[in-house]
Amino acid sequence: MDRRKFIRFLAQGFLLAAGLAPKRLEASHPLEAPRSIQFVFAQLQYSGGDWNPHPLAVPPLVEELMQRTSVEAAAAPHGVRLADPDLFSYPFLYIAGKYEFEPFSEEEIQILRRFLSYGGFLLADDALGQPGYGFDRSLRRELKRLFPEKELRRLPSSHAALRSYYLLRRIGGMRIVYPYLEGISVGDSTPVVYCPNDLGGAWERDPVGRWVNPCTPGGEEQRRDAFHLGINLILYAMTENYKEDLIHVPFIRRRLTR
Repeated sequence: MDRRKFIRFLAQGFLLAAGLAPKRLEASHPLEAPRSIQFVFAQLQYSGGDWNPHPLAVPPLVEELMQRTSVEAAAAPHGVRLADPDLFSYPFLYIAGKYEFEPFSEEEIQILRRFLSYGGFLLADDALGQPGYGFDRSLRRELKRLFPEKELRRLPSSHAALRSYYLLRRIGGMRIVYPYLEGISVGDSTPVVYCPNDLGGAWERDPVGRWVNPCTPGGEEQRRDAFHLGINLILYAMTENYKEDLIHVPFIRRRLTR
């Protein structure tokens, strides 16, 4: 059972017991064939700081996801708190911010640890880009509470998250703080990935289609890399380490040597 099926199994048991199982999302037009939403971009709401620094960031990413892959996704992000009963309905959870935020309660830490240990995935995105300050400082503090014996470590270029759809050689974002991702691994899985480069700032587009923020120093190529990384991480959250199997490895190696 892969990550997505496993967490859905856990969620259904939990929500049915609570009488809160979500309804299936389908096309509402009578002439449209019913289609199930496969992916919802869940964004963590927290106290203090700024949990939504780029409110226009997610729809352009979701649009790109559906254009480039066969995934059917909800157009708008879904805000969720750690104490919300529907948290376990979503295998992918995004946390972003610029400033320091309030520590999670012990109950919230236990919930998030369970979410991550049982198949959930957390993408952390620093919109400030100042290591040791603001969001970065609070995030590292909370991750240490979550996994006291684990450290954020640089992900190798061979990591499955960098090969789950696109074969990524660069890490994009609105700015380049680090040219690599950090993550926390538990066994063969990496349930936490951290990007300090402000992915949301690169994804953000206004209602008339103009980019809200320039990407420096790499311009539009850097923005493209940010979109490719976002798609990769969503698919990694839904499928986990499928690119590690022996069928894919030789093909990927041939592509990387071209």
